[in-house]
Amino acid sequence: MIRICSTLSSAGYIIVLVGRTKSNSLVFEKMPFVQKRLPGIFSKGWLFYAEYNIRLFFFLLFKKMDGICAIDLDTIIPCYLISKLKNIKRVYDAHELFCEMKEIVSRPRIYKVWKWIEKNTVPHFKNGYTVSLPIAEEFYKLYACNYEVIRNVALYEPGYREKKEKIIIYQGAVNEGRCFEMLIPAMQWIDAPLYIYGEGNFIEKARQLAIDYDVTNKIHFQGMVTPSELKVYTNKAYIGITLFEREGLSNYYSLANRFFDYIHAGIPQLCMDYPVYRDLNNLHNVAVLIDDLSAANIAENINSILNDTVTWQILHNNCVEAAKTLNWQTEEKKLISIYKKIFG
Repeated sequence: MIRICSTLSSAGYIIVLVGRTKSNSLVFEKMPFVQKRLPGIFSKGWLFYAEYNIRLFFFLLFKKMDGICAIDLDTIIPCYLISKLKNIKRVYDAHELFCEMKEIVSRPRIYKVWKWIEKNTVPHFKNGYTVSLPIAEEFYKLYACNYEVIRNVALYEPGYREKKEKIIIYQGAVNEGRCFEMLIPAMQWIDAPLYIYGEGNFIEKARQLAIDYDVTNKIHFQGMVTPSELKVYTNKAYIGITLFEREGLSNYYSLANRFFDYIHAGIPQLCMDYPVYRDLNNLHNVAVLIDDLSAANIAENINSILNDTVTWQILHNNCVEAAKTLNWQTEEKKLISIYKKIFG
């Protein structure tokens, strides 16, 4: 969102990014757009979503705007209602197939509620974009929404590299479906520390797994850090982790931010052999792809990257070259074009 809002701001739009205050929210870094967090009492469950949507509706109701962009399905109801009330243009920014995330699709009652929301709102958002072609194709198949693809690629900074340390890094949400049930046990057979940057709905289970498998000395839960700090930590790492369980089309068609963040940091990564990652890796050879998510196989492949300096160097060099074309400076041109078509 920082990249998207910064680009639109530099293109002449006045941008307000609205989010939610949490107990672990960090101080805002200075940005070329307005940042606003709404307070809340509840931190999880249906009350969290209900409260945030109500607060967001009334916040937006009294704000002047020419257009509104809903970020994923959990903000779409107030954005849709406000766009109707104010008769303004609306855009959908879909980072994933929300209803196909593991934590949704594996819970029939919750899935039914979110699917109802999706069916009754998404078709009314004819303007939108998402992170990968298969997800865009799915939206067209389901709702005849012809969404553009805007990949979450990193900003290119030539020559920016930190000295590498034998560190494994995971950055992003610590959520269900991100394979911590296999990654953490795999650390029993890996002689390198794993640093986890992020929070999420699986964080407490992940901490308990580290205790259960007696690997607390190898796994460091770093919590939330600022984007600028995360960039420094990622650049120092040796291997990145991008793993998703197969359950749910959202994971299978995903294209995670961290896939590109690792490339720009010049670090090889262990990644899923899913369609979008496979296509990119066939072009650039920046990752080791796996489809067997057993702890033993994860450990074997991480160790092969750690111990084979020749392969690591080849992948590292490929990352450096890939960053020259897979970057936000190229991708943002498509974003600006989308908004020009919508708003002129």
